[in-house]
Amino acid sequence: MAAHEINTCPRCNSSFECKAGSITQCQCYGLTFTAEEKDLVADNYTDCLCRKCLLELKREAKYRSLTEKKEQMNSILKTR
Repeated sequence: MAAHEINTCPRCNSSFECKAGSITQCQCYGLTFTAEEKDLVADNYTDCLCRKCLLELKREAKYRSLTEKKEQMNSILKTR
């Protein structure tokens, strides 16, 4: 039987059950991440995060990406 442990999310301090020993039952199972999203998590955290925070970080990464693209477009338009 796989060992499960109670972790505390380093981002929001909520408790959650990590089931890394049985990944298909883990709360993070099924989430996919772009390279940018993975970098955002890895650059800021060294331990598992709760599903809620993982989803929030995905939204933050998407927002950052869209903001950067908007700034690039504005920069291009200003040079014309």
